[in-house]
Amino acid sequence: MTRPRGAPAVGVSRKAWHRLTRFQQIVYRAVCAVPMGETRSYQWVAEAIGRPRAARAVGQALHRNPFAPTVPCHRVVRADGTLGGYAGGLARKRRLLQTEYRRVSLLTRKRKRV
Repeated sequence: MTRPRGAPAVGVSRKAWHRLTRFQQIVYRAVCAVPMGETRSYQWVAEAIGRPRAARAVGQALHRNPFAPTVPCHRVVRADGTLGGYAGGLARKRRLLQTEYRRVSLLTRKRKRV
């Protein structure tokens, strides 16, 4: 289910959400659609929001993300698969991705047993 236009991402207050630029809101909503345990590229996000030439702007918006990890900017990586940047540091980004991947792997294994 998609969120209504202008509605904040899940877990973000309306007041804080409305302090963002329209572009940041669109980028953060797109990033929230990336499933846990998976990654997408900055270019993918740019294309998903209908701005295929805005990959660098997407990176800047994510760098300014005040809602991490609720808005999971750590799931966005470079097109070549390397981590790219993360305001919290690359070690933390790697740890968050590894933790999510393990959590999803465990859930998948549990479902197969049932």
